[in-house]
Amino acid sequence: MIYSMTAFSRQEGDTENGHLVWELRSVNHRFSEVSLRLPEELRFLEPKIREQVAKRIKRGKIDATLRFQATNQSAEDNEPPALEIDKALVETLAHVTREIDQLLYNAAPINALEILQWPGVLKAPEKNTQQLVADAQVLLESALVDLLDSRAREGEKLKAVIEARCAAIDVQVKIVTERLPEILRATRERLEKRLAEIQGELDPARLEQEVVLLLNKADVDEEIERLKAHVDEVRRVLAQDEPVGRRLDFLMQELNREANTLGSKSVHTDTTAVSVELKVLIEQMREQIQNIE
Repeated sequence: MIYSMTAFSRQEGDTENGHLVWELRSVNHRFSEVSLRLPEELRFLEPKIREQVAKRIKRGKIDATLRFQATNQSAEDNEPPALEIDKALVETLAHVTREIDQLLYNAAPINALEILQWPGVLKAPEKNTQQLVADAQVLLESALVDLLDSRAREGEKLKAVIEARCAAIDVQVKIVTERLPEILRATRERLEKRLAEIQGELDPARLEQEVVLLLNKADVDEEIERLKAHVDEVRRVLAQDEPVGRRLDFLMQELNREANTLGSKSVHTDTTAVSVELKVLIEQMREQIQNIE
């Protein structure tokens, strides 16, 4: 399976503690890099989140953002969360103040507002942190699955583009293979005709040796075979079920080297044109491969 490194996923859900939203953005990168933005109360989760993402994503830059809205907190008007009264503490305070009133002369009564100002009387509802962590990780897994599905769909498109370019390279290689014998024959005839004009000035054996050397230099059979082998390897790698982006990038370098050699050995406009077309096709593949995991 070929995976693209470019994708986006958003997953959200309600839990007993509040509303959770995960947003994952993935772009191409030479290595694996994870950038996290977590709510303050879930900062301690960062190592676990990184490990969870790394198990799924092998290459690419991932921006992962978790948003948390506690239960009873309005996102529109920023109303504070509902508060609870520690009734046990209030009863204790009331009992203590009555005892103090008995010791004081003309003691002033304590009102409810003063009681509310006592530390600990008012408190926000406690979160079930363990459950919140579990819910966040479950939702993250759902977001990762969705992200991978998106990367897989995009990867299939990239695979199709690369396979089409491989087929186009096959066509160019066939053109050279079919034309090469005629090109070499015409080249030999041209050399022999030119050398015949000056054969009185040179040793015939030396002339034949020079002809053979020039024809060997123009022979690109080895380059053609290596081009075929590299294209076959590209197809084999595309069928693998693992990250293949770096291997494909290396194969593009090898293909480009053979295309350049073919051009440098060219003795005919046909082979020169094929060399140029090969380099165009290889560059088109290389651009797409930059997005493959």
